[in-house]
Amino acid sequence: MTLRDLYHNKWARLIFWSLLYLLWVIWLGNYWWLLGLAVIFDHHITRKVKWLFWKKEYKEGEKRNAWLDWLDAIIFAVVFVTFINIFFFQAFKIPSSSMESSLLTGDHLFVSKLAFGPRIPQTPLTIPFTHNVIFGKESYSTLIQNDYRRLKGFRNVRRGDYVVFGFPDGDSVLVKAPSEDYYTVCRLYGKDYAVRNYGPVIARPSDKKDHYVKRCVAVAGDTLTIVDGRVHINSEPQTVWPGVQSTYAVITNGTRINQKTLDRLGLNIAELYYDETLPGYPQMALTASMLEKVKACPNVTAVEELVDVYPPDYPDSYLMLFPFRENFRWTRDNYGPIWIPKAGVTVKLNAEVLPLYERIIRDYEHNSLQVNADGRIIINGEETDEYTFSQDYYFMMGDNRHNSLDSRYWGFVPEDHIVGRPAVIWLSTDSSRSFPSNIRWRRFLKFV
Repeated sequence: MTLRDLYHNKWARLIFWSLLYLLWVIWLGNYWWLLGLAVIFDHHITRKVKWLFWKKEYKEGEKRNAWLDWLDAIIFAVVFVTFINIFFFQAFKIPSSSMESSLLTGDHLFVSKLAFGPRIPQTPLTIPFTHNVIFGKESYSTLIQNDYRRLKGFRNVRRGDYVVFGFPDGDSVLVKAPSEDYYTVCRLYGKDYAVRNYGPVIARPSDKKDHYVKRCVAVAGDTLTIVDGRVHINSEPQTVWPGVQSTYAVITNGTRINQKTLDRLGLNIAELYYDETLPGYPQMALTASMLEKVKACPNVTAVEELVDVYPPDYPDSYLMLFPFRENFRWTRDNYGPIWIPKAGVTVKLNAEVLPLYERIIRDYEHNSLQVNADGRIIINGEETDEYTFSQDYYFMMGDNRHNSLDSRYWGFVPEDHIVGRPAVIWLSTDSSRSFPSNIRWRRFLKFV
């Protein structure tokens, strides 16, 4: 008996699909779904209920109804793709250059949810194939809201991983400027200005926040320090991954670097500016290997790394950098030390420490938080000088260190915001070029 003959046996099909379904229920951890075995049994054996009620069964010689066939195909596609998106893979596009030159603007990725374990949808009433917006309107309903729960994955997030996650500040969105960070606009210009010019403000559930992709540089329990642009974890210098870029002022003898040389280096030409008064390039983002090649150019006379020291002259004030207090005296290149919260660990709270963890306490772990005029801290109605974290947190940074809004600007990423790990680039396009030269063929089906 061939495998094809075996599969056409109804009992063999029943056993095959029942085993797959049983494994899925065990992974899901909700054994009420075992009732679905009755549906599988009826569908394959007893056939008392027409579960695929929209599907027409044709008699021999009967003309097929094209509309019903299309309906069957569409319903199957919606169910199948939705199932894959929830539990296995989801499509994602790199929207900005914050990860250059590791992940490029225009890269289309499949994000693996199996890597760190898929989240059970907290907001299940969503229009298929959308995340949070369709035609400028919210594409979901909050009528049903589930508690956060993550299924078992292959492993936890590690330092150095590319991670796709929900934007931590994305719980409040300005309708007329959805790409802007609501909290940053409020700090810089005031809440009234933000709402009047860019409002109204809408609230989004945790699983409907916009997706970002960065590199995880510190995990729960780590102490992170950035010294002159170099990341240190637990007082040890961190590995500088090949895609990490620093920014340099490149001085030339008065001539530009050859355009073909810049293309070969993989530089983002759209963000490169030549200043004839320098003469040279005031800001050029380079990896370590790219830096050596630029230094070797015959018309390059000097290269100087740009490092922000305190007080910062460009571009960040304390109102931009987490935790948004001037007394921390941090810059994007000299930052910390900062401890990354870990589930189950208790920290002492005071006026100096609280700014680091107040958003966690209030917004991510949903406690009431009040600080009295005399400095007393009240959590859930009780005075306290300590707090125990209920989940792990991570510190994310873009590889393009001077062109990335990341944890230096909005703080920690909660574990329940983690979506998955980029797995493969299935398409990459360059918006600055026309078809077909805009397709980056070398990145086609590239594993990340």
